[in-house]
Amino acid sequence: MSNTNSYESPFCTRYASEEMQYVFSADKKFTTWRKLWVALARAEMKLGLPVTEAQVKELEEHINDIDYKVAAEREKQVRHDVMSHVYAYGKVCPNAEAIIHLGATSCYVGDNTDVIIMRDAMEIIRRKLLNVLSNLSGFAMKYKAMPCLAYTHLQPAQLTTIGKRATLWMNELLMDFQDLEYRIANIKMLGSKGTTGTQASFMELFEGDTTKIKELEKMIANEMGFESVVPVSGQTYSRKVDSQVLNVLSGIAQSCSKFSNDMRLLQSFKEMEEPHESGQIGSSAMAYKRNPMRCERITSLSRYVMIDSLNPAFTAGTQWFERTLDDSANKRISVAEGFLAVDAILNIMLNVTNGLVVYPEIVRRRIMAELPFMATENIMMDAVKKGGNRQELHEKIREYSMIAGEQVKVYGKENNLCELILADPMFKINKTELDAILKPESFTGRSEQQVEEFVAECINPILDANKELLGESYEMKN
Repeated sequence: MSNTNSYESPFCTRYASEEMQYVFSADKKFTTWRKLWVALARAEMKLGLPVTEAQVKELEEHINDIDYKVAAEREKQVRHDVMSHVYAYGKVCPNAEAIIHLGATSCYVGDNTDVIIMRDAMEIIRRKLLNVLSNLSGFAMKYKAMPCLAYTHLQPAQLTTIGKRATLWMNELLMDFQDLEYRIANIKMLGSKGTTGTQASFMELFEGDTTKIKELEKMIANEMGFESVVPVSGQTYSRKVDSQVLNVLSGIAQSCSKFSNDMRLLQSFKEMEEPHESGQIGSSAMAYKRNPMRCERITSLSRYVMIDSLNPAFTAGTQWFERTLDDSANKRISVAEGFLAVDAILNIMLNVTNGLVVYPEIVRRRIMAELPFMATENIMMDAVKKGGNRQELHEKIREYSMIAGEQVKVYGKENNLCELILADPMFKINKTELDAILKPESFTGRSEQQVEEFVAECINPILDANKELLGESYEMKN
């Protein structure tokens, strides 16, 4: 039950999934600390330090039974979270107590765990982003040939297709996916670097045997699912890593915000809508309203992430020498909430892109209100072929366009440009011929082919390579 007497983060109560919340939970954090202590002990045992197999086994058996009360009480005394958990672990592993955390510094568990958490969180983001791309791919192919108004400066412009517009959304998300893939592939553990990154404590333990020290790091990394550790560091991994990861999240937020803003405008034009539940209330006062509430939430959360990405940037830029602790409070909030927010954004994206509504008749009507202006070049060329004078025709079209524009803007009437042209014998054109010229499909260029090419060449290879991750959906709860 929700605690009504204290603040609770909306990310936990309203927005982010339980899956992502677990990644940033205390259980995930502290069981990972224990797994790292197991990996350290196992590697030290195999490399000849006085650590026994029985001690490693005891540590393995007590990874999950964390007594948070014991750890909290100990932290009140020693004012150190890592040593408090070493103490709590030792209480349930009395035979291994003496070798827990052997040779390590706090950042061995703290920083390596942060990297593991970011990697696991990025995998969740990757999966959801793939499914959003899959939804949009299906939508783009369905509407690849349906003409619609394009807009430059938010003014009607040369026609595109609904499917082609969807590829613009997809292309930006594809760029984000590629950035995310790079970060997942290249993120590295801190390893076991010691208090200032020199591994001095391990030089003492292994009596100067650098080969064993390097092997120790490799063994730990492999056990935790990494191929390598950072080549050099101070006490911590470079805080630029947090900044780089949050920049990827910011990129996803930027792309989703672009999509959500376009959808909000299209819903205002009544061309498209986000899904709408049968009992959904748009306004407490205006019962007829259908507000783009989900896309507005995407916009809102995206704004938060874009600003949040500045936190790790400032932290990275203000670390002193081998480390300072002004990173800790900031990064535990900014990194976690960046991931929780993007998780929430992608959940909504999954929902919206799986049920996008198109209103073809409205789309067509809006095209036909503007198409006569766009078709004047074609009409003029047709008349020139029939013997007309290009300059005289151009002047007439300019004159009629101004009249038609006045009818629309000043008097609120229908665009009568076509009627004016049909009535003028200079153009030598009848209604059948004019209707043939005013076919919207003739004004979309290569839009349909561009959709087919983009999906086939850029999207399908990624979707085909990740088939086992597809088919995810999300039902809005609030």
